[in-house]
Amino acid sequence: MSLHNLDNLYRQTIMSYGQYPHHFRPMLAQETYHIQKYNPTCGDIIDLACDIVDDQVTDIHFYGDGCVISKASASMMSDLISGKTRAQATVLVTEFSKMMRGETSDIKSLGESQILSGVIKFPTRIKCATLGWHALDELLAIKNDRRCDDGNR
Repeated sequence: MSLHNLDNLYRQTIMSYGQYPHHFRPMLAQETYHIQKYNPTCGDIIDLACDIVDDQVTDIHFYGDGCVISKASASMMSDLISGKTRAQATVLVTEFSKMMRGETSDIKSLGESQILSGVIKFPTRIKCATLGWHALDELLAIKNDRRCDDGNR
């Protein structure tokens, strides 16, 4: 496959995830773990919630307004993280962060999220791609016995 065709495939995949994001639904009052993040650079806002039962992410979803890259990234992340343990999810967040900094990373473990590696060519869009991942990183740091439903963490 030519480089042009590969770039086109990546672009189409990102557009598809952005237009039809997985795990995209409004927040409910009883969300166990919830956080809201804002990207002032382009105005993306994301609410991310997850349930962690026996140290495993049993449900993860997001809601908000954002660009295609922001929504696609949060969608891919949600697909990837669902069913993982907190430790596994933390490793994936670290690997994604490394990839977005252009560092050598085990990008195969990131599944379709590795498509977003091309975003590093556009530094102003990196914050869009990492917004959901930063939110997840903060949620994973919350202890099981704490409830975070104020969205300000």
